[in-house]
Amino acid sequence: MKILKFGGSSIADLERIKNVLSIVKNASLDDRIAVVFSAFGGVTEDLLKCAHLAKENDMEYKALLLSLEKRHLQLVKQLIPVRKQSSVLTYVKVRFNELEDLYHGIFLIKEFSARTSDYVVSFGERISTYIMTEGMRENEMDTHYVDARELIRTNDRFGNARVIFPTTNQLIYDYYSKHQGVLVITGFVASTEKGETTTLGRSGSDYTAAIFAAALKADSLQIWTDVTGVMTADPRLVYSAITIPQLSYNEAMELSHFGAKVVFPATMQPAMKRKVPIYIKNTFKPEEEGTLICEKPENSKLIKGISSLSHISLLNVQGSGLVEVIGVSSRVFGALAKADVNVVLISQASSEHSICIAIKSENASVAQEVLENEFHYEILAGEMDKVQIMPNMAVIAVVGENMKHHPGASGRLFQALGRNNINVSAVAQGSSELNISAVIKQSDLQKGLNALHEAFFLSDNKVLHIFLIGVGLIGKTLISMIQNQLNKLQEDYMLDIKIHGLANSRFMAFDEDGFDLSSIPVPSSADLPMNLSVFLNTMNSMNFSNSVLVDCTASQEVADTYERVLSSKVAIVTPNKKANSSSLENYKSLKKLSGQRNIKFLYETNVAAGLPVISTLQDLILSGDKVLKIEGVLSGSMNFIFSELSKGTPFSKVVEQAKEKGFTEPDPRDDLSGMDVARKILILGREAEQDLHFSDVSIQSMVPDDCKDIASVDAFLEKLKEHDPHFKALVDEANEKEETLRFMAVLENGKATVGLKSVDKKHPFYSLEGSDNMILFTTERYHEFPMIIRGPGAGADVTAAGVFADIIRLGNYSR
Repeated sequence: MKILKFGGSSIADLERIKNVLSIVKNASLDDRIAVVFSAFGGVTEDLLKCAHLAKENDMEYKALLLSLEKRHLQLVKQLIPVRKQSSVLTYVKVRFNELEDLYHGIFLIKEFSARTSDYVVSFGERISTYIMTEGMRENEMDTHYVDARELIRTNDRFGNARVIFPTTNQLIYDYYSKHQGVLVITGFVASTEKGETTTLGRSGSDYTAAIFAAALKADSLQIWTDVTGVMTADPRLVYSAITIPQLSYNEAMELSHFGAKVVFPATMQPAMKRKVPIYIKNTFKPEEEGTLICEKPENSKLIKGISSLSHISLLNVQGSGLVEVIGVSSRVFGALAKADVNVVLISQASSEHSICIAIKSENASVAQEVLENEFHYEILAGEMDKVQIMPNMAVIAVVGENMKHHPGASGRLFQALGRNNINVSAVAQGSSELNISAVIKQSDLQKGLNALHEAFFLSDNKVLHIFLIGVGLIGKTLISMIQNQLNKLQEDYMLDIKIHGLANSRFMAFDEDGFDLSSIPVPSSADLPMNLSVFLNTMNSMNFSNSVLVDCTASQEVADTYERVLSSKVAIVTPNKKANSSSLENYKSLKKLSGQRNIKFLYETNVAAGLPVISTLQDLILSGDKVLKIEGVLSGSMNFIFSELSKGTPFSKVVEQAKEKGFTEPDPRDDLSGMDVARKILILGREAEQDLHFSDVSIQSMVPDDCKDIASVDAFLEKLKEHDPHFKALVDEANEKEETLRFMAVLENGKATVGLKSVDKKHPFYSLEGSDNMILFTTERYHEFPMIIRGPGAGADVTAAGVFADIIRLGNYSR
């Protein structure tokens, strides 16, 4: 014997009804079944809306009622052959005539009681179930329409009636014994001993199905809905939520209490008492297994699901006068009970100095008032503080019976939250170890859910959620690198990378599930116009754990947002030098904020592209070494220019070649000015713990004075030809001394110089070629022979590789 229940979304239209009829027909071939139906999708809400309109003397109720009637009559005409429609249409028409009289009465007396409400909404299930009964009959099934009001007896608590089980169970059993075929049962409705219509409250049709399953000792209860079982977390908030194969009754009860809407505690209680297995199935994907809820599930996972409650306020009752005073808790909860305030969570320190109470925010002001009244004299005497309220909170809970057999669950919970800078305001865990609950800020809820889901269900793979600004040459190369390496990262390093946001200077695009890296789009006019503030707001609203802003621009505007980004608990990876080379105060502020929030700010590619310069310097400082001098050829473009110049190529021609190869900025004067190198030596000096200002850097520009103000780049390159003899003379002069020219930076004694110098064959810079960079660190440890770092320092490939390395480094930090 099986009981099948179908909700309103499963029978919302003709196509869905036909799908349900197919499921029911297949189920009836294997075993005897009974089927419970809700009202057609949206009908209960419309019936109540009609009543409220009528109560307010709003004649619009008539139009809405007529629309409902037409919808039901149309379904009959679509579902039942013409020759058999008459009796079914008559039944529907009579029911709506009764409803019309009811609403007219409500209209006249302007009153809508709970008793009347139960009777009004009962029409939804009664009509839908009658139509479905006839539809099943036309589908060659022997059916019996069952008005559950004849079998389920309740008290007279209208709106949420209590079932009288001894009477109900006997009535159901007797009816079942006398009727063969498929029982088609109205969900949600019942009646009192006097025959008055009642309803079973929230998720009442599920409850009806459970009552019948328990009374008939069914082999199983199937709840058919619009989702594939109970999910590990709310899929609207956690993109990677998956179906839980099996749950115990207790686990399902805990998850449902903390917000899992698929199944409710009252639904399970009758089936739980008789140990009837409950299957949660998807009407639209009947082939999928769904979730089994039973006494002893086979799944041995540590955590079965993560759930939450939003719109919570935390009340704090504290004071030195509460310590070792008997009866304080009784007074607190007694006062709240008298005010009908339900307590969601309790946390009390062993010192007895404070009691934290989580309640729904809508009850916060009432709770504060009754508690301060209860402890009026203690507050006046200074023995207790005024009741503190922390609004805009949420409760997040991990649920699983296996936690009691495995230590460390709570550790993983707090580690995951802490790693994502989510503060826990209160904690509760029962001795059964079935549920660990934590109170956090509402604004951190989505991030917290994702962090915990990754920790407990995707713990083998860490996920980084990327928002990329700058989809030019470096950005595109970075995306290509991520795509090419993603499988290796997932398999060998247990790291997954998803790109959710893209922006260039004109447009931006988002994908909450992550773009397909094999065909990632370039933001265009089909997307949103670029607005930096909107981009950051959207990134924050997605609220992923392990979010990363990757800035592949040279924009001052983007750099100016870094403090805002770090304050939002989002990591930053960037080759953009503007932030770290701005004011010393801003540089220190960003470093301090990153450290305080434990949010990574990585910028290895600020200097020498992908070379490990900054990380090496940081390691030297961290290990206690002291930097005495830094020398560097820090511009790949400038080194290319002067390397080629020494071969006899005219200066203007070399600059043009460097531009064509992508070594320089679109306007080569940005490189030739020396400002880029100045920013780099400034950053290195600051990383060496020297309080450098830009005024401490002396810069020799390679842009001739008469070329600085020329509007177009082409005109500049043409004008530059006039200065070829000057640069040739510099090369000749160096050659005579058997030296070579290098555009270099030197930092020593708190001052830095940037400019063109001639170095001899003994100097490490002499052998540099092409676009290579070289940095020399002279320190207390590396005094006689400086530490040398050398390699390519320009180009999209090496810069993107450095950014990619920082992203991977972030993945290691997040473990």
